[in-house]
Amino acid sequence: MTKYRVQNPATGEIVETFEVATDAQIEQTLAAADAAYREWRERSVQERAAAVKRVAELFEERKDELARLIAVEMGKSIAESLDEVEFARSIIEYYAVHGPSLITDHEIPSTIPGKAIIEQLPVGALLGVMPWNFPYYQVARFAAPNLVLGNTIILKHADICARSALTIQEIMEEAGVPVGGYQNVFASHEQIASMIADPRVQGVSLTGSERAGAIIGEQAGRHLKKCVLELGGIDPMVVLDADDVAGVAKAAWDFRVYNGGQVCNSNKRLIVMDDIYDEFVAELRRLATGLEPGDQLDLREGQYAPMSSRAAAETVHAQVQKAVAEGATLEAGGVLSDGPGAYYSPAVLTGVPRDSESYGEELFGPVATVYRVHSDEEALELANDCALGLGGSVFSTDEARAARVASRLEVGMTHVNTIAAEAAELPFGGVKRSGFGREMGPVGIGEFANRRLSFVAR
Repeated sequence: MTKYRVQNPATGEIVETFEVATDAQIEQTLAAADAAYREWRERSVQERAAAVKRVAELFEERKDELARLIAVEMGKSIAESLDEVEFARSIIEYYAVHGPSLITDHEIPSTIPGKAIIEQLPVGALLGVMPWNFPYYQVARFAAPNLVLGNTIILKHADICARSALTIQEIMEEAGVPVGGYQNVFASHEQIASMIADPRVQGVSLTGSERAGAIIGEQAGRHLKKCVLELGGIDPMVVLDADDVAGVAKAAWDFRVYNGGQVCNSNKRLIVMDDIYDEFVAELRRLATGLEPGDQLDLREGQYAPMSSRAAAETVHAQVQKAVAEGATLEAGGVLSDGPGAYYSPAVLTGVPRDSESYGEELFGPVATVYRVHSDEEALELANDCALGLGGSVFSTDEARAARVASRLEVGMTHVNTIAAEAAELPFGGVKRSGFGREMGPVGIGEFANRRLSFVAR
């Protein structure tokens, strides 16, 4: 299989292929990133923010083109692709507008006579290793704050997102980011390791699997480089009670199958109280019944888009089959299409045994897994019985009750009566094996900052 390519997951057709970078090209990329950093950091923050603001404007101007690129690359519908372009634009604009004030110098009290100032300064070139599930959003939340801060970006994107990855660089340069300030690179795993080792690279951010995070984290640690890791999630959605059980089930279903279920912070474990469980599952079963594969470029009511690749669909199918073999029940859906298309019908899974291998595995696809519980304490114990800790939500007509349970979730993001609050100003990240560091919001711009003390004695 060609390494970097555009391959329509609906048909398996390889539309375009790209060569992996040579080692000489990697060296040129590193030299350009370092040279651009030394110039970019000297510009005023207002000038850097103005260029980033122009990036947001170009995303808006080219949104239809950008949406179609990722629909073909990784299979999401045009409507969802447009949603993503708009979300990426909002993140880029947020940092263009608010970034300068978020990194303003501030004085702190000092017991030593003098003036103590905390500065937030750039550190250098950064490497981003990004996934295919949100080709623009993932890049936006890493690149926008760091460009405003004064860092430069080397971006290694997923191998199926090559054309959109090149288009992002084109937009950055058109907007006024200096050549070398944002560079896409078609790198191999070995070349990623060599870039992390290179002293011109001062940090690395990865969004991806636990396995990839462990590798990148180890490489970064060996070379004493800061890293931010946003890894997987098996987020709980706890439903304690509901006036409209079918309505909550519909919200759960819509979020779980969004983007083909290929979302880090999707509600992958639906934990439902015993007295509403049967009605909840019945509604999910109804929603999963009668769906048909469709063209992601022209998706109709009652149709579902392909997953990102045939391999992704086969992986989820195998995981569901294993869960069933271990004692779970496939209530609806779960049909893998004949190849080469990447279609897997959205599924409902119940009764996954707590002592099975499947219980601890992330299902990165459109599978709603439901658990029955009998008390708030049992719901909380189940929710926290997980190696991952990205986000979680609790639903109840009694907001205080839901808030009490939510406050004890071992996650990086808790929610009451909404599955996931997502906006440019809200920080995103997890704990436990979901990684460390935060992106977006006021804290996202500080992850790769030199928080320098400037002290002037009096």
